[in-house]
Amino acid sequence: MDNETKYQTVIKSMDEYTYDWNSDWAEDPSQPILKITKSSLGSHDWCPKKYGFSYIQRLPQDQTEAMRKGTVVHNAREDFFKDFDIKKAEGMTSEELQSYCESLHPIDDYVDIYLTMAAAEAQRFQEAKDEGKVDEFIPIVNEGLFDAEITFRANQSKKFPLQRDYKLHLQGIIDRVFREGNALIPLELKTGPWKDWKTTSMRKEMAFYQLMIESAPEEVLIKNGLTKDMRVTHWGWYYPVSNYMYVEEAKKRSMTSVVDGIAKLLHAYETQNFPAKFYYKTCSHCSFFGICDEAQTDSWL
Repeated sequence: MDNETKYQTVIKSMDEYTYDWNSDWAEDPSQPILKITKSSLGSHDWCPKKYGFSYIQRLPQDQTEAMRKGTVVHNAREDFFKDFDIKKAEGMTSEELQSYCESLHPIDDYVDIYLTMAAAEAQRFQEAKDEGKVDEFIPIVNEGLFDAEITFRANQSKKFPLQRDYKLHLQGIIDRVFREGNALIPLELKTGPWKDWKTTSMRKEMAFYQLMIESAPEEVLIKNGLTKDMRVTHWGWYYPVSNYMYVEEAKKRSMTSVVDGIAKLLHAYETQNFPAKFYYKTCSHCSFFGICDEAQTDSWL
């Protein structure tokens, strides 16, 4: 049985999962379990009401230019690492390497972003070559799909104690994971501008990825080129619009924040309470502004 078949088999062996979930189903093994992704967890933290509209009711959202840019640039980044030829690049001068990296990107509305990314990758490859580490230049995971099932204990979060233990399905696509020996470094790509206040939310996203990687069954890890003895030691994020890349040691307190966020989401399902978290500067741009009762009140005007 090849790795692809093993991966599909293990996914089929997992429980069915859904966002349209009832906490009482935890006592009925024939019912699906709750699915949680980085985006769904972040959406609930941002506004529980929006989470209900997006994930439980599955209402359509407006396709924005920011969403389109994110999709196009992510695809270009994935293709760059698929097409990069290390042996070819090793014999190039700095100028040739820069041109080569530029040539691996498309010509579209986001050329300025690609030029920034090309310059960063040319420099990173040159540094890897100088250090004799070109084998670590290509990420070990390039847009990798991960699935995992965990048991979340009733008392796992001190902030949000729950009625019972729950089995959960974690799922997500990780942009890139780089390797240094057996150490793993997830790196998230963002296509908006960097702001220092985003640090907390980025750490939560990366901690969710760490939880997902380290909870994944062996078949899922093998499918993504990983093994059980590998551990996430660092993580980072890249904002090419601001020419900003940051890598740091993984933070235990960020994992605590993720645990609290999962418990808070489960508590919302237990109480069936997904209240609006209204703030006019952000809510006015929400796709669900027109149908949100809290947004339509004139108390904030």
